[in-house]
Amino acid sequence: MASGSDKNGDQQLKLYSCYRSSCSFRVRIALNLKGLKYEYKAVNLLKGEQFSPEFRKLNPIGCVPVLVDGDLAVSDSFAILLYLEEKYPQHPLLPKDLQRKAINFQAANIVCSSIQPFQNQAVLNYIEEMVTPDAKIELAKVHTEKGFAGRFVFGAPDSCSFFMVQSRHDPVPPFVQVA
Repeated sequence: MASGSDKNGDQQLKLYSCYRSSCSFRVRIALNLKGLKYEYKAVNLLKGEQFSPEFRKLNPIGCVPVLVDGDLAVSDSFAILLYLEEKYPQHPLLPKDLQRKAINFQAANIVCSSIQPFQNQAVLNYIEEMVTPDAKIELAKVHTEKGFAGRFVFGAPDSCSFFMVQSRHDPVPPFVQVA
């Protein structure tokens, strides 16, 4: 549903994203599930475009995705998803039931804080440089398996299961094991 302009002349959402970023995947999935039009602004991470002065004005830490809505720039996929959920309640991403919503937040936070950091290219490059190339794969694998060790139910229409999307460029093959 990405497009460059709104027919009505309204200010449109802009998503600064990279095709190979699993964090960006999440936001694109959410925007499309909600039926929202947005302008896709490609950021080439391999060329270092995230470190340009223009991009750093949007996100000083130089990471994708960044969603721009008028004068507001929101970075971090989880923050963007929560923003979209509140501002655009049509086609909810989260369940109304408080317990199911809590499990969704729990799973999303596990991905964001326990798995995703070890899939980050900058972290993996640092580990490879400081230890060995094999160490980066093992570290990512251990933390991915640890993160997925819990019991979660995904796939319901009102779940954040898209948080489990992994890039085909991630160093560890994607898998989900439900106990």
